[in-house]
Amino acid sequence: MDLGIRGKTALVAASTGGLGLATATALAAEGADVVITGRRADVAEQVAAQLRAAGGSAIGVAVDLTEPGGPASAVLAATEAFGPVDIVVLNGPGPKPSAAAALTGDDIASAFDLLVKPQHALVAAVLPGMRERRWGRILAIGSSGIAAPLPNLALSNAGRAALAGYLKTLAAEVALDGVTVNLLLPGRINTERVVAIDEAAAKRRGSTLEAIQQESRATIPARRYGDPAEFGSAAAFLCSGPASYITGVALRCDGGLVRSL
Repeated sequence: MDLGIRGKTALVAASTGGLGLATATALAAEGADVVITGRRADVAEQVAAQLRAAGGSAIGVAVDLTEPGGPASAVLAATEAFGPVDIVVLNGPGPKPSAAAALTGDDIASAFDLLVKPQHALVAAVLPGMRERRWGRILAIGSSGIAAPLPNLALSNAGRAALAGYLKTLAAEVALDGVTVNLLLPGRINTERVVAIDEAAAKRRGSTLEAIQQESRATIPARRYGDPAEFGSAAAFLCSGPASYITGVALRCDGGLVRSL
């Protein structure tokens, strides 16, 4: 299938590793001009160089998207390199594991600052141009915790649910302008983030990483963790031309982990 995104400018937030990198890799493979973002210039450029070596078109941009002006500077760099942003992938590091009963007001504010404000700033920077050109793709990398809140991840559950509510509302407002807004919710994908969560669970329960992972795999109908490339492929499709009638959706990529429809 031709995804119809060759030559489109794709800005992928937090894309030097994990699911952001998987998404950026899939978009580059489909011919998009990809902007890799990360806090370290050398790492961002190294990732971009790897994509170029594989035949893709990419640049690396050093930016902290949680800082004031960070999202705007990333969009400016993308526009100067490739032209107006057609595809924006919202992504970022997750907050620390935490129990809901132990949260403070400052904790809640920090989750909003990390998981909502930077993403809103990116959307605000690219949305007017997308609407004017009558083509745009906004995709957020979320969490299965949006569909079924995860134990001991209260901050993540709260922040990501707030972002999902904003994006679902936005999707209906911009659909007539050819802009789609979706979320892709990973389950247990084999990334450093998931390993860190499993390590924290092992420490908390006095167990081992291997035992925690075996227990986790047993809860997944597919009986395995997902490959980042599988997630990237799903993300690339949601950013594609053929996906133009899919909007306001939270699609799960979780091997059947969440049992609800």
